Amino acid sequence: MADVLYDRDGTIATITLNRPDARNAYSATMVEEIVGALDRAEADEEVRVVIFTGAGSAFCAGGDLKAMRDRSGMFGGDPIELREKYLRGIQTIPRRFDSFEKPTIAAINGAAVGAGLGLALACDLRISSDRAKFGSTFARVGVIPGDGGAYFLTRVVGFARALELILTARIIDADEALDIDLVHQVVADDEVMDTAGELAAEIAALPPKAVRTAKAALYRSVDRDLETALQITAALQGLIQRTDEHQEAVEALLDSLHD
Repeated sequence: MADVLYDRDGTIATITLNRPDARNAYSATMVEEIVGALDRAEADEEVRVVIFTGAGSAFCAGGDLKAMRDRSGMFGGDPIELREKYLRGIQTIPRRFDSFEKPTIAAINGAAVGAGLGLALACDLRISSDRAKFGSTFARVGVIPGDGGAYFLTRVVGFARALELILTARIIDADEALDIDLVHQVVADDEVMDTAGELAAEIAALPPKAVRTAKAALYRSVDRDLETALQITAALQGLIQRTDEHQEAVEALLDSLHD
């Protein structure tokens, strides 16, 4: 059975981590399949929004502790080999998210810890179950965030809060995650997928080129000075404002004002 499931319903694709017996901990195969699923969603012109979730009771438990202990699989080899496995393995996920143009939503149905938290943070938006737990727990097993999670955590909750969460390796609940803006919304456990689906549908109903371009503008501007950000948005606006999609949207809005 595949470690990652892919399903499309209309304009929304759902990618499900599918190792429930291992609380959806990463395997080398899962890493490859996550990247492959994103490639598939990117290539499908019908897909406008992607939802990530986990099978079973967890979103993603991060690295496989048994493989860490045994120094096997993605954790095998000498230090140089291990470095290469990170670069060519789990770190391909944040790189792929960084270049992924379509909006992504994490439907966090359970624990998102370690590299699992990094995956949730790589998504653009996060809907959490009220039973979910979160933690940058790498220090508990004597390692550092090597999956890109520190990069995303800093940008989502700020440097000071990210530093505290990483250095203490503490687990926080969904309410605290909401308080520090780690997630956008907390709902009952049985409402996570429905809420994520409603959010995805709301986004998918908008002109897709505009949505993708707005996402690009935000991410490309966030760490830049004002003048650079203005130059980026001017260039992108020049492109998007000459699309048929823009013209049709303006005409539809004007028509609705006359009704």
